[in-house]
Amino acid sequence: MSRQIDIVELTGVDEADLRTWAEVTAGSSRHELGANATAWAAEELLVVARHHDRQRRGRFFAARMDGEIVGTGWLCLPLLDNLTSAEIDVNVRPDLRRRGIGTQLLEHLERLASAAGRTLFNAEAMWPYDGPPEGEGTPGCEFARRHGYRFGLGDVQRMLPLPIPDQLLDEIAAETADHHTAYELRTFSGTVPDELVESWLGVAATLNLEAPLGAMEREAESLDVEAHRTAEQIEVAQGRTAWHTVALDAAGDVVAYTQLMLPEHDRSFAYQWGTLVRRDHRGHRLGTAIKVANLRAFQAASEVRGRRLVTWNAEVNDHMIGINVRLGFVPTSRLAELQKNLDAPG
Repeated sequence: MSRQIDIVELTGVDEADLRTWAEVTAGSSRHELGANATAWAAEELLVVARHHDRQRRGRFFAARMDGEIVGTGWLCLPLLDNLTSAEIDVNVRPDLRRRGIGTQLLEHLERLASAAGRTLFNAEAMWPYDGPPEGEGTPGCEFARRHGYRFGLGDVQRMLPLPIPDQLLDEIAAETADHHTAYELRTFSGTVPDELVESWLGVAATLNLEAPLGAMEREAESLDVEAHRTAEQIEVAQGRTAWHTVALDAAGDVVAYTQLMLPEHDRSFAYQWGTLVRRDHRGHRLGTAIKVANLRAFQAASEVRGRRLVTWNAEVNDHMIGINVRLGFVPTSRLAELQKNLDAPG
């Protein structure tokens, strides 16, 4: 393209530009997914830009054309684990695509990641659910493929209108009750209690590896309690309320957990985050039981009417999908987890 593109980094003092960054990024996502697009609210993004996270460093970049932000880039570097990895995200205003803006942004972020010693680049691309399972021919996947990224794993976004009927939650809870009598289920909102945080992290930090990997290369996350507390503080500053239900064994250790997140600044959605049962405690319907208990408490204490609950699962994760389908989730969008490995042969 003939017009000059300048790529600049935005920091926490650039509030107006970061708000525009959020608008451009959300607009790009809505172009692909319509009403099923989810994106950071500007208020959440500003908190990330202004707070130091011990677990990862996120940096925000804008592509300007004639002074106007027309593309956005995000580079995230894990600081305690996965130290060869970088997460990269690029978005371009839909009316200005196919002019080289995305390529310039991507190459800029890749250079920065390489300079930081990262050789494994992670990215994502999304498209509607009725599209091809591996994204063949979709704009995001084809852009990534041209730049050396390979398809690693296919995920499906599912949504569920809230509130879930109490009768359905009661039915599912009754179906599981006899299977987990040896465990205590405990629900709480906000931060993880001090007496549980170490065993909670011991389960949650393995989600990267316990969830289906496909062809993706990943490591477990850190068990750093101080870093986790910092992340919780950032969530609170963002206006996010976390809801947890855990299953405790006879020793009082967390052996299963599930987590919901309720954002203050976006009243359209709530989010089902991770759910995991430790391998040696599977077979007791704990995954279903803790999800139902968490949903019950969450709905009883929160104004959720009019929101949709959003979750993502690997398409091959039949067990977790079965639980979500039983709750009433329906598929809405697809996502490709993509990787580029600079150390890979050839």
